[in-house]
Amino acid sequence: MLAAPTVQAQSAPATTRTPIYTCTDAQGRLLSSDRPIPECSDRAQRELGPSGTVRRVIEPPPTPEQRERLAAQQRAQAEAAARAAEQQRREQLLLMRYPDEAAHQRAREASLAQLQASLQAAQQQLQRLDNEAQRLQQEMEFYRKDPTRAPAALKRRLADNATQRQQQQQYIDDLQREHARVVQRFDDELATLRRLWAAPPTDALAPAR
Repeated sequence: MLAAPTVQAQSAPATTRTPIYTCTDAQGRLLSSDRPIPECSDRAQRELGPSGTVRRVIEPPPTPEQRERLAAQQRAQAEAAARAAEQQRREQLLLMRYPDEAAHQRAREASLAQLQASLQAAQQQLQRLDNEAQRLQQEMEFYRKDPTRAPAALKRRLADNATQRQQQQQYIDDLQREHARVVQRFDDELATLRRLWAAPPTDALAPAR
């Protein structure tokens, strides 16, 4: 009669047994317990089933350095996704603005014509200043032997003319750099647009070809 409970306990289903946790601690010792092992809180622990098979591996919580690396990776991924979305938005707006190559060429010619007109006007103004400088220098010829006798007004006009010519030349240089930037921008846009025009539409913003 006393042996009956023992036999019943031994014949109970194995699935009711408590899982075993095992790990190797920092000193290289193999530890086992019926609950997660505090000595291995900084390393992986294995949870074993009744048959000794591994049910799962319990990874340790990340260290501050690991958390920082993970956060940096997540930030980088978010930034890359934002850049990709912004690039897609820009491309769709570009398609809407220039539905075909003729429209893009018209915009290119209009932008460059405006810059060319400004550049031509600036060069004409510089030529007028150069002519004025020549006239002023001719007046200074009268005082070549003794420049100190030249009138103050003449000296002031020469100085002002030199300043204006320098500023005008700087303005011309800026216009020429802007012209080069506009040409490059339209070239880059055209390369992108040709790729987009050749691709099948992917959403409602893409124009019908």
